[in-house]
Amino acid sequence: MADVLLLILSSPSGAGKTTLTRRLLDDKTISFRFSVSHTTRKPRANEVNGQDYHFTDEATFRDMSSKGLFAEWAHVHGNYYGTSVAEIERAKGEGTGVLLFDIDYQGARQIKAKFAEAVGVFILPPSMEELRARLEGRGSEDAETINRRFAKAQTEIEHYPFFDYIVVNKDINLAEAELRGIIYAERCRRWRLAPAAEALLPKP
Repeated sequence: MADVLLLILSSPSGAGKTTLTRRLLDDKTISFRFSVSHTTRKPRANEVNGQDYHFTDEATFRDMSSKGLFAEWAHVHGNYYGTSVAEIERAKGEGTGVLLFDIDYQGARQIKAKFAEAVGVFILPPSMEELRARLEGRGSEDAETINRRFAKAQTEIEHYPFFDYIVVNKDINLAEAELRGIIYAERCRRWRLAPAAEALLPKP
């Protein structure tokens, strides 16, 4: 598992974690794998089942949960979201690269509880005014949903101390660069590369 960097991206809705995730996945210089979550939320116009999320109904989701098939799950904004154990097992099988989790703080806590080496990054908006503008600008949700997500945002932001890093997404290009810097640094952690160093030492 040491060769796989488990990277958790969390944020209040509208802060930009999904956009940042997609940008990272377009990078061919690093082996990224996106952990596709299950959700009972209805797909947005530009979302693809099996690529953005595994869209399912509540009965199926609850059945999977009761069978212990999720590494983490949470009820957020009136819908269920969960990461299946199978997603992480597939990454283990590949053995290298970065497994990206686009999940909320509840899911982040569950993943970190199971995998202490996971790295958590919290994406912040530059202001609450900008956050609301982004939510309204998406044009994919009604006013009631936008108000619910905006009201939830402050509660989500209160959990920032749990995360290892914070990126303020004022400018998407800068935020992406900072996120890449975190990835590069974490991949160079001593404990990750210790086997490579030990292999160069004289054998007793």
